[in-house]
Amino acid sequence: MIVKTPTKYFLVSGSSEGFSVLNAFDGALMASGIGDTNIVKMSSILPPGCKEINPPLPLPQGALVPVAYATISSMTPGEIISAAVAIGIPEDDSQAGLIMEFSAKEEEKFVVEQVKKMVVKGMEMRNRKIKEIKYISSTHRVKEIGAVFAGVVLWD
Repeated sequence: MIVKTPTKYFLVSGSSEGFSVLNAFDGALMASGIGDTNIVKMSSILPPGCKEINPPLPLPQGALVPVAYATISSMTPGEIISAAVAIGIPEDDSQAGLIMEFSAKEEEKFVVEQVKKMVVKGMEMRNRKIKEIKYISSTHRVKEIGAVFAGVVLWD
Protein backbone atom coordinates (compact mmCIF):
# COMPACT_ATOMS: atom_id res chain seq x y z
CA MET A 1 0.00 0.00 0.00
CA ILE A 2 1.34 3.42 -0.93
CA VAL A 3 0.15 6.36 1.11
CA LYS A 4 0.26 9.89 -0.24
CA THR A 5 2.82 12.12 1.49
CA PRO A 6 1.11 14.75 3.66
CA THR A 7 1.41 18.36 2.50
CA LYS A 8 -0.07 20.07 5.55
CA TYR A 9 0.12 19.81 9.32
CA PHE A 10 -1.42 21.29 12.45
CA LEU A 11 -0.67 21.19 16.16
CA VAL A 12 -3.12 19.94 18.80
CA SER A 13 -3.06 19.35 22.55
CA GLY A 14 -5.39 18.50 25.40
CA SER A 15 -5.71 17.13 28.91
CA SER A 16 -8.38 15.27 30.82
CA GLU A 17 -9.40 13.38 33.90
CA GLY A 18 -11.01 9.98 33.38
CA PHE A 19 -12.58 6.91 34.93
CA SER A 20 -9.51 4.90 33.84
CA VAL A 21 -6.17 5.67 32.19
CA LEU A 22 -7.67 4.88 28.79
CA ASN A 23 -10.70 7.10 29.47
CA ALA A 24 -8.37 9.94 30.52
CA PHE A 25 -6.33 9.50 27.32
CA ASP A 26 -9.53 9.46 25.26
CA GLY A 27 -10.65 12.65 27.02
CA ALA A 28 -7.32 14.31 26.20
CA LEU A 29 -7.81 13.35 22.54
CA MET A 30 -11.34 14.80 22.65
CA ALA A 31 -10.01 18.01 24.22
CA SER A 32 -7.44 18.26 21.41
CA GLY A 33 -10.14 17.93 18.73
CA ILE A 34 -9.08 14.56 17.30
CA GLY A 35 -10.93 12.19 19.64
CA ASP A 36 -13.33 10.78 17.05
CA THR A 37 -10.55 9.68 14.68
CA ASN A 38 -8.28 6.66 14.54
CA ILE A 39 -4.87 8.14 15.22
CA VAL A 40 -1.92 6.36 13.66
CA LYS A 41 1.33 6.98 15.52
CA MET A 42 3.99 8.32 13.19
CA SER A 43 7.70 8.70 13.58
CA SER A 44 9.14 12.15 13.55
CA ILE A 45 9.66 13.52 10.06
CA LEU A 46 7.79 16.50 8.63
CA PRO A 47 7.73 16.12 4.83
CA PRO A 48 9.61 18.75 2.82
CA GLY A 49 7.51 21.81 2.04
CA CYS A 50 4.72 20.79 4.43
CA LYS A 51 2.67 23.86 5.40
CA GLU A 52 0.95 24.63 8.70
CA ILE A 53 -2.83 25.04 8.55
CA ASN A 54 -5.58 25.72 11.05
CA PRO A 55 -7.18 22.45 12.16
CA PRO A 56 -10.04 21.58 9.78
CA LEU A 57 -12.30 20.68 12.70
CA PRO A 58 -14.31 18.64 13.06
CA LEU A 59 -12.24 15.95 11.41
CA PRO A 60 -14.10 13.14 9.62
CA GLN A 61 -15.23 10.63 12.24
CA GLY A 62 -13.32 7.36 12.02
CA ALA A 63 -10.67 8.75 9.66
CA LEU A 64 -7.17 7.28 9.84
CA VAL A 65 -5.09 10.26 10.95
CA PRO A 66 -1.27 10.19 11.09
CA VAL A 67 -0.01 11.92 14.24
CA ALA A 68 3.43 12.29 15.83
CA TYR A 69 2.57 12.67 19.51
CA ALA A 70 3.58 12.63 23.15
CA THR A 71 1.31 11.50 25.95
CA ILE A 72 1.53 10.58 29.60
CA SER A 73 -0.99 9.57 32.22
CA SER A 74 -0.96 9.27 35.98
CA MET A 75 -3.07 7.84 38.79
CA THR A 76 -1.27 9.86 41.48
CA PRO A 77 -3.46 12.67 42.84
CA GLY A 78 -1.64 16.02 42.87
CA GLU A 79 1.00 14.93 40.37
CA ILE A 80 1.84 17.29 37.50
CA ILE A 81 2.12 15.68 34.06
CA SER A 82 3.12 17.41 30.83
CA ALA A 83 3.52 16.51 27.16
CA ALA A 84 4.96 18.52 24.28
CA VAL A 85 5.88 18.22 20.62
CA ALA A 86 8.18 20.52 18.69
CA ILE A 87 8.93 20.84 14.99
CA GLY A 88 12.21 22.02 13.53
CA ILE A 89 11.35 23.80 10.30
CA PRO A 90 14.44 23.81 8.04
CA GLU A 91 15.70 26.93 6.28
CA ASP A 92 15.71 24.94 3.02
CA ASP A 93 12.08 23.93 2.40
CA SER A 94 13.20 21.17 0.04
CA GLN A 95 14.48 19.32 3.12
CA ALA A 96 12.43 17.44 5.68
CA GLY A 97 11.67 18.98 9.03
CA LEU A 98 11.98 17.13 12.32
CA ILE A 99 9.31 16.48 14.93
CA MET A 100 10.28 15.56 18.48
CA GLU A 101 7.97 14.36 21.26
CA PHE A 102 8.53 14.40 25.02
CA SER A 103 6.42 13.80 28.11
CA ALA A 104 7.26 13.62 31.80
CA LYS A 105 5.96 13.99 35.32
CA GLU A 106 7.31 17.52 35.29
CA GLU A 107 6.20 21.12 34.93
CA GLU A 108 5.27 22.24 31.43
CA LYS A 109 8.20 24.65 31.13
CA PHE A 110 10.71 21.82 31.62
CA VAL A 111 9.03 19.58 29.04
CA VAL A 112 8.87 22.37 26.44
CA GLU A 113 12.53 23.30 26.95
CA GLN A 114 13.55 19.64 26.65
CA VAL A 115 11.61 18.95 23.44
CA LYS A 116 13.01 22.11 21.81
CA LYS A 117 16.57 20.99 22.71
CA MET A 118 15.79 17.59 21.17
CA VAL A 119 14.81 19.32 17.91
CA VAL A 120 18.03 21.35 17.87
CA LYS A 121 20.18 18.25 18.43
CA GLY A 122 18.26 16.22 15.85
CA MET A 123 18.59 18.92 13.21
CA GLU A 124 22.31 19.23 14.01
CA MET A 125 22.66 15.47 13.39
CA ARG A 126 21.09 16.01 9.96
CA ASN A 127 23.25 19.09 9.21
CA ARG A 128 20.11 21.16 8.65
CA LYS A 129 19.78 24.78 9.65
CA ILE A 130 16.62 25.66 11.55
CA LYS A 131 14.45 28.49 10.29
CA GLU A 132 11.92 28.14 13.10
CA ILE A 133 10.82 25.87 15.94
CA LYS A 134 7.09 25.47 16.49
CA TYR A 135 5.70 23.67 19.51
CA ILE A 136 2.60 22.87 21.50
CA SER A 137 2.21 21.45 24.97
CA SER A 138 -0.29 20.42 27.59
CA THR A 139 -0.04 20.10 31.34
CA HIS A 140 -2.36 18.78 34.02
CA ARG A 141 -2.48 18.42 37.80
CA VAL A 142 -4.01 15.00 38.43
CA LYS A 143 -7.13 14.84 40.58
CA GLU A 144 -7.64 11.06 40.39
CA ILE A 145 -6.62 9.73 36.96
CA GLY A 146 -5.32 12.17 34.37
CA ALA A 147 -3.72 12.27 30.94
CA VAL A 148 -2.13 14.85 28.65
CA PHE A 149 -1.57 14.76 24.91
CA ALA A 150 0.30 16.91 22.38
CA GLY A 151 0.57 16.11 18.70
CA VAL A 152 1.44 17.11 15.18
CA VAL A 153 -1.29 15.96 12.81
CA LEU A 154 -0.06 15.28 9.28
CA TRP A 155 -2.80 16.10 6.79
CA ASP A 156 -3.52 16.45 3.09
